[in-house]
Amino acid sequence: MKCALVVDDHPVIRGAVKIVLKLEGYKRIFEAACGNEVLSMIREHEPELVVLDLNIPKLDGLDVLARIQMEEAQCRVVVFTAQEPAFFQDRCMRAGAVAYVAKTNDLQHLHKAVHAVMAGYTYFTRLPSSSVSVSQVLRSEKQLINSLSDRELSIFLHLARGTSNKEIAEILHVSHKTVSTYKTRLTEKLNVKSSVHLRDLAQRHHLI
Repeated sequence: MKCALVVDDHPVIRGAVKIVLKLEGYKRIFEAACGNEVLSMIREHEPELVVLDLNIPKLDGLDVLARIQMEEAQCRVVVFTAQEPAFFQDRCMRAGAVAYVAKTNDLQHLHKAVHAVMAGYTYFTRLPSSSVSVSQVLRSEKQLINSLSDRELSIFLHLARGTSNKEIAEILHVSHKTVSTYKTRLTEKLNVKSSVHLRDLAQRHHLI
């Protein structure tokens, strides 16, 4: 019997994804709201498919992908997220995901992705190449953001959303000092004057 796991902290989204999966013939569908629940549920239920959001509590989606890959779990991962594909799709691909669907699309795209993945194919967004309509400044900023490690990118987004150092430390299970070090490093790597400008940068590139 076909089995799937849906990982998203929003019950309404999980419900919508379950409808799509049922249309694809999945009878056993399990749900997780936090990243730290995923591996134990994969071990217990052995799903063939995992539909994973990136912006989830306790352990973010990129960390979850890395751990699934490390464990060599026999499941295919479809990333279904609101995060901008230009900055996250390649990272997810490198981390072992076989599909990436933006939540800004209608559910038909998720349906197509699941169908393609279970037929042995991948499903990724065709990203626009650099064009003359994109300013040199924006291209340069995009390159700087893409140069960040997964952990740096995660902390950058938390800071841009206004999350405090203490809260970030608790979410990522690191020390307050570590977060402060990352904040300093991010202002240097992203070439901004202070952490206040991180939010503007993230908004310009539709990351928050």
